[in-house]
Amino acid sequence: MAGSLFVHASGSRRSSFEVGGCTETLLRMLPQGERPALAVLTSGGDSQGMNPAIRATVRMGIYCGFRVYLVYEGYEGMIGDGEPPLNREIIREATWASVSNVTQLGGTIIGSARSARFRTREGRLLAARNLVRRGINNLVVIGGDGSLTGADLFRREWPALLEDLHRSGAITERQRMDYGLLHIAGMVGSIDNDFCGTDMTIGTDSALHRIMEACDAIVTTAQSHQRAFVMEVMGRHCGYLALVSALCCEADFLFIPEEPPAPDWPDVMCNHLSKARTQGGKRLNIVIVAEGAIDKEGSPISAASVRDAIVQRLNYDTRITVLGHVQRGGAPSAFDRLLGCRMAAEAVLALVDARADPDLPSTVVSLEANQAVRLNLMDCVQRTKAVNEAIMAKEYARSVELRGKSFQNNLITYRTLKKLHSPAASLQSRTASPTLLVVMVGAPACGANACIRSFVRTGISNGFRVLGVNGSFEGLARGNIRQLTWECVTGLTATGGSFLGTKRATAAEVGLDKISDALAKVGNLSGILLIGGFEAYTSMVQLHESRLTYPVFGIPLLLAPCTISNNVPGTDFSIGADTALNEIAQIIDKLKQSAVGTQRRVFVVETMGGNCGYLATLAGLAGGADAAYITEDKFDLSVLLDDVRHLKKKMADGSAQQIGLILRNENANENYSTDFVYRVFKEEGKGVFDCRSNVLGHMQQGGTPSPYDRNLATKFGVKSADWFLRAHSAATAAATNNSTDGEAVGDAADCGDDIDSLSVDSHLARAGIIGITRRGTAIRPLSELLPVTDFKLRMPRADTQWWLRLRPLLRILAKHESVYESDSVPRTLSEQSFVSDDQVWITLG
Repeated sequence: MAGSLFVHASGSRRSSFEVGGCTETLLRMLPQGERPALAVLTSGGDSQGMNPAIRATVRMGIYCGFRVYLVYEGYEGMIGDGEPPLNREIIREATWASVSNVTQLGGTIIGSARSARFRTREGRLLAARNLVRRGINNLVVIGGDGSLTGADLFRREWPALLEDLHRSGAITERQRMDYGLLHIAGMVGSIDNDFCGTDMTIGTDSALHRIMEACDAIVTTAQSHQRAFVMEVMGRHCGYLALVSALCCEADFLFIPEEPPAPDWPDVMCNHLSKARTQGGKRLNIVIVAEGAIDKEGSPISAASVRDAIVQRLNYDTRITVLGHVQRGGAPSAFDRLLGCRMAAEAVLALVDARADPDLPSTVVSLEANQAVRLNLMDCVQRTKAVNEAIMAKEYARSVELRGKSFQNNLITYRTLKKLHSPAASLQSRTASPTLLVVMVGAPACGANACIRSFVRTGISNGFRVLGVNGSFEGLARGNIRQLTWECVTGLTATGGSFLGTKRATAAEVGLDKISDALAKVGNLSGILLIGGFEAYTSMVQLHESRLTYPVFGIPLLLAPCTISNNVPGTDFSIGADTALNEIAQIIDKLKQSAVGTQRRVFVVETMGGNCGYLATLAGLAGGADAAYITEDKFDLSVLLDDVRHLKKKMADGSAQQIGLILRNENANENYSTDFVYRVFKEEGKGVFDCRSNVLGHMQQGGTPSPYDRNLATKFGVKSADWFLRAHSAATAAATNNSTDGEAVGDAADCGDDIDSLSVDSHLARAGIIGITRRGTAIRPLSELLPVTDFKLRMPRADTQWWLRLRPLLRILAKHESVYESDSVPRTLSEQSFVSDDQVWITLG
C-alpha cells in the first residue's frame, strides 16, 4: 500500500476549487460568523489513522475558509449535545491548535460510538437541530459502511427534517432556508478493509503491522519447540487481513470467508502441514484464521476447531493466539497517516464542489492503486452489502469478484505460493532447464528477500532453474553463483537486509567483458532479474546498450525496484521505501515526545534518499513537519529565514504544541547542509526556541520489512517470474516458427492479469521495469523510461514525480500559505470494476 499515496492522473478533472484560488479567497474574506460551517465525526469501530484524517480535515477546512467543528462521540454526540447524562457541549468549534501533535496517536481523539438513537427518525431530528443551530450543513464522516449509510440517509432526509423543526419552532425560517441542503463527504475508517470501491481503508495497514509483529514473534518460539500456531485475526465478513497476513508471514494454511474449504478441510489441512515438515524441512506451522471463516456449507471454522483437528490427526503441540483488539491499537503506520491526510484534504474539496453543485451525490474518497478517486457513496455501500449477500448465498466466486481486483490478485498470489513442497531436487537442478539469474545491485532495502523468495518459488514452479549471484556484479565476475532451491528461501519474507549480498558497483564499473564471460558459462540462460535501486537501473541500461557487442546480454532483463530512496524510473513505489518511512516516522515520534517537557524546541532531521526528496517529503507529511527541504524544490536563505519566522510565530501561540520539525534530504543543497540549517535556526531562534540536529543515517535501511513492502515484494517476484515464463514461451514459439518479428505475449489466464501489449521494437522490449503506476502494476519497456531519467541526479525527472504534488499539502497543514490542486478523479463504481488492479504488459521478441 505502502506508504506514500495517490498520483494526479494526466487528463483528470480539475477540482472546481483550488486552495489559494478565488473560491477560497471569497470564503476567507467573509466575517468569521458568516463563513460556512463544516463538522467532522468518527463513527463505529475506531482505527489507526483517524487522527491524521481529523487533523487534515480541520486544518484544510480552516484554510479553505470554513468554520470547523468537532463532533465528539460520533452520531450519539451529535444527538445528545448538551443533554444528560453528559450535560456538556459535544459539538465544539475547532482551532488550528485543537489538532496539534495528534498524527502519531492511535484511536480517535474525538471518540466514537455506535448510536441506536441515530437509527430512528427522532434521533436524526435532534441531530439536525443541533447542527443547524451552529450553522453546520457540511459533514465529513469517517467510519465504516454502516456509518456512511447513516450519513447518506441523513442527507436525503435533511430537507424534511428541517421542515419538521421549523414547524415545531426549533429553528427559524431563515435557518431553514440558509441550511436547506446537507453536503456529505465520507472517508472509510476500518481495519477490516471490507468496503468495496477502495483498495485500502484507513487503519488496515496499521492493523497488518500489529499482526506481523505478533507473527514474527510467534515464529521464533514456534520454531524452538516445533509447534503449530493457529492465529485468529479480525475480519468478521472480510478476509483481507487474514489473506495479506498469510502472504506476509509465509503461512501454511489460510481460512477466509470468501474462499471457504470443503467440509473435509481438516484432512486436507493436516496433509499440507505434514508435508511442510516431512518434505519441506520446516519445524513449525502457522495457520491464519479470519474470525468469520466458514466452510463451503456455511459452517463456522473457529481457531479452536483448527487446533483440535491438528492435535487429533497429527499430534502436534498446537497453540492458539487470538489477537483481538490489539489489531486496532498502537500508533498508525506511515501509510495510514498519509492516507488519512490525503483523503481528508480531498473530502474537504469534495464538499466545496458539492456547495457549488448541489446535485452531486454523497461522495466517498477512496484509493484505487495509486490514484485518488471520488465515488458515489451509496454505490459503494450497495456493493459492500452484495459481498455479504453472496457469501450468505454460498456464491463464493462472486464474493471474490465483488471484492475487486486488489483482493483477487492477493488471492492469486497466495495460491501460487502456498505449495508446501518443492519439486524433486533433480528437477530443480537440471542444467538442461531454462535458467534465470537473480542479481541484487546497490544499497540494501527491506523487502528484497521477500522478492527473492517469491521469484525463486514461482520460477521453479514454472519449470526454471534459478541461480543467485552472491555479491552483485563483483560476485558474478568471480563466478560466485549458487543454485537457489525451494527450501533455501524458506523464511526469507520477514528478514531485512540482502540474502544474496549486494554491492554498489554497476556492471560497467566491474567490467562488461568480465560479466559477459561469466554469463557465457551459465547454461541455458533465459533471463536476468535485477533487484535494486538506481545502480541496478544504470546496470540494466549498460547491459542492454551493449547487447550488440556482447550478444549474451540480448536475453530478457527485468528490474524489480528496491531502494529506500524511491528514485527508480517506471514506478511510483520501490520495495523498501515504506519500511524506511515507518522507521523515520517512529523516530520523529520519539523526538517530539522527548521535547514535550521542554517545549519550544525545533528539531532539524536529515533523511536519506540521495538526490530524491521522496523520504523527506512523505515523512514530513506523516510526521507533521513544518518544512521539508529537498533537491527538487529549490530553496535559499530567504526560505530558511521565512520558516524561522513562521516557527517563532507558532511558538508565540501558547495554545499550540510548541515543537517544531524541519526535515532535510541528505543532498538537498551542497551549501545549505544539515549543520548549516541547524545553525541558522539555532541563531535566529535565540530567545524563542532552542534547536537540535539529528542525522538518522542507516537506521532507515534496517529493521524488518513492513507489511506493505512484504506484499509488494512478493507480488513483484511472482509477476516477474510469470513474465519470464511468457517471454521464454514467446521466444520458443518464435524459434519454432522461424520468425524474427516481435510478438505481443501473454495470456490473461496465465497469472490472472489483464494484459495490454505495446508495439515496440523487439530489441528494445527485452529490458523492462516492473512497478506500481497510476492504476496498477505494470512492466514498462526501458525505452519508454530513458527519456524521463535524469542520470546526473540519479532519479526520474522532477516533472514526472507524483509525490511532488503533495508538498503544498504539507505546507498547508503546517499553516503556511500555499496552492494545492485536487488530484482526485471522479469515477463510477462500474468504471472502476473494469480496471485491473494489476496490469502487466510488454512486447518481447
